Amino acid sequence: MNGSDKHSFKTNPKDSVALSVYNVGYEKCRGLHKWGSGVRDHFLIHHIISGKGLYKTPFGEYKLKAGDTFLIYPYTEITYIADEFDPWEYYWVGFSGSDAEVIINRTDFTKEFPVMSADFGDELKKRLNDIYTDRGQSDAAALKMTGQLYIALSLLVEKSDNGGAAENVSQRHVKAARKFIAYNYSLPITVEDVAAGAAVSRSTLFRAFTETLGISPLEYLTEFRIEQACRLLRNTDLSVTAVSLSAGYEDPLYFSKVFRKCKGVSPSVYRKEHNRSTKTGS
Repeated sequence: MNGSDKHSFKTNPKDSVALSVYNVGYEKCRGLHKWGSGVRDHFLIHHIISGKGLYKTPFGEYKLKAGDTFLIYPYTEITYIADEFDPWEYYWVGFSGSDAEVIINRTDFTKEFPVMSADFGDELKKRLNDIYTDRGQSDAAALKMTGQLYIALSLLVEKSDNGGAAENVSQRHVKAARKFIAYNYSLPITVEDVAAGAAVSRSTLFRAFTETLGISPLEYLTEFRIEQACRLLRNTDLSVTAVSLSAGYEDPLYFSKVFRKCKGVSPSVYRKEHNRSTKTGS
């Protein structure tokens, strides 16, 4: 780990417990500090209190900033990287148990859009810090930590549509569009199709994306498709033409042009550099 200031604590959670803290901590990262690519075997929430960074999942990339909260789902391959010049600082808590997924399903987090941008003030930060403060391996400490975890999760539910709280209109439009893209990117959809799928005009969708993510809907659609193409190039033996079609590009030459612009190399070169089957010991 190359974080400049990190404090963490790991418990010994019991599978029989309905909800238990797996780990908890705080970190002020250095520029380009990275975790992944890898998977976790539990849910893991990060709440950013300063700086910026990038979160990558199989469904896309998310440029995040102070105030954003992102969720890592169990057994989902992810990467997250601190910004080079304004690295993020965050609190995190990992948790598991039979109640974990039930509670997460009551929030706005989804695998397609595992990010929340809600105004928690200092409350969520305080609750995550309280979990760390109550740390310990005793049964009493475990109960205190779990109690604080329930309160922290209740804040996420409270700020979610599923929990009855209002959500920023632009965020709702972006979430609907991202979900549409996640389900339809392999088809030859356009930004107009995405706007229709989100039930808004193209201009409204453009404003929502630039306000919420800092990029246009077309840029997001392109990045999403290219990331799916990268996943296929790394993990399958599909031809470049088949990968192109699978990522929503009917013209393989155009796909290669877009891919090179995004990744700096051709699809074939990318495959040679990243395909797991070509690496020794994999």
